[in-house]
Parts: sequence; C-alpha cells; structure tokens
Amino acid sequence: MKAEKLYARLEKDFIKPGLSDDWVKHMTSIQDFISDNFKARSMGLVCDNAEEIERVYTAVFPSDEVMKTVLDNGVKNSLLLVHHPAIWRITSSGVFHQMNLSLLRQFKEREIAIYNLHVPLDNYGRYGTAVNLASALGLKMIKPIAPYFGSLAGVLAKTDCKTTDELKLIFRKAVGHKVCLYGYGDRQIDNGLVAVVAGGGNDLDILNSVLQEGAHTLVTGVSLLNDYSKSAHEFAKANKINILGGTHYSTEKFACQALCKYFEKLGLPCKFIEDKPSMKDL
Repeated sequence: MKAEKLYARLEKDFIKPGLSDDWVKHMTSIQDFISDNFKARSMGLVCDNAEEIERVYTAVFPSDEVMKTVLDNGVKNSLLLVHHPAIWRITSSGVFHQMNLSLLRQFKEREIAIYNLHVPLDNYGRYGTAVNLASALGLKMIKPIAPYFGSLAGVLAKTDCKTTDELKLIFRKAVGHKVCLYGYGDRQIDNGLVAVVAGGGNDLDILNSVLQEGAHTLVTGVSLLNDYSKSAHEFAKANKINILGGTHYSTEKFACQALCKYFEKLGLPCKFIEDKPSMKDL
C-alpha cells in the first residue's frame, strides 16, 4: 500500500478534530528524524521513512527492544505504529525518554516509518485504550468519561465483582503479573461501578472525573505514590476512591493488540511486539 494512502486512512479514522498533544517540546534530541507534520501537532507520522508500506508492527513504546525486534526481522517498507513516541521509564531525570538515535538511523536506511497515535488511541472508541482494557477485564461499558487533551480517555463500567479483592484477581490474570491496590475506599464495589483509565490515570483531574461519575474504584496503569502523584493520592484518600494499578505498558497493550485487526482489514500483515512492563509504576 502507498504510505500516503495509509496515512490518510489513519488520519480519517483516528485523528478527530479537537484532539491535541504536546510531545515535540520534549523531543529536541531527535528532531532531525521527525516529520514537519509531527512537529506541528505532536500526533500522526513521526518519521517519514517509507513510500510503500508492506507490513505493520504495533507497540506501546518504541523501546530499544521493540525497535531491534523490527530490525531483526529483516524487513523494509514497513511501519511501526506506537501508542507513545517516547520510551516510558520512571527515573530521577523524568519518565519519558527519547528513541535510540542509532536505531532511528537504521529505521531510515531500511525505510521503516514510525507513526504515533497517543491521544487519538486514548480517545473512546473501538480501538481505545480504556475500552480494550475494560473488555479484557470482562466489564460492561456504560459511557466514556475523563476529558484528556480533547478526548474522553476513560470509561465508566459495571463489574460482576462484589469486592475490590475479586477485581484485583481478575486484573492480575489479565495483565499476567502482580498489580497494586491502594485501598482508600470501601472494599465493596458500590452498584458494581468501576472507572477505567489505562496508562497514567493516577491524576488529580482524572480522579475528580471518576468521583463526579459516582465511582469509587479506578482501574489504571500507573499507581505509584511519589511527589508527582501525591496530590492525586490525597484526593483519592479524602474521597474514598480505590486505585488499582497494573503498569503503564500492561494496561495499554490491549489497544495495540486490537489495532492488528484494523490493519489486517486493510490487507496489511500486522504483528504486536511484546515488551516488558515496569513494575516501578506500581
């Protein structure tokens, strides 16, 4: 498929009016590889390296491991679609770190483009991060919630679980590793109501949105209590909201997996590239 044709289709299907993002200001170290379009709006085509797209890979983050996996497959004329255009790793110097310059050079030489859907994929919809996480947990979706950069990044849902302990077990099974429960609220889940915001839902604005919907249990990715999230945890504690965290990567991977079906319908072979969750998120 012509790359321009695929990009136009992605634009039509995902990048809706009113959505925004702010990645570029943090990506100065790799700006020589970034397309003018991405510099202008921080979404869509990050690295314009290919004229033809013969296959697609999806991933949550463009980590060294993910990029090396693509290169090791020996492909050309390909696309790596990432949910984030930077690597997530909580360190003393920050949480998002830029792509490997050496690997970016190899992507350019091999005509492998990079495309980003962050806010557009967080937005409520068939391939949305919260929708696919809620589906993986067997929840019944009620409506979209949680305004975020012009999107609605969460869902209000119903669970058959009676307690947060039951929900925690289901969550753990879905992500395949330990999860963390900050039990600030009642163990009993009122009316079965649960809010789901994949990734970084450990945020004061998100928690306020959850409270306004009458939910007192939030399923999210990053639940770590640190200086950044202190006010969010204090709000959750004061308003008796349970925070159930399962890491940034593991709560957003379901959407990237679902995207493979989207590309296959367009006649493009697609594979999700597994990565490792950071347990420091909990």
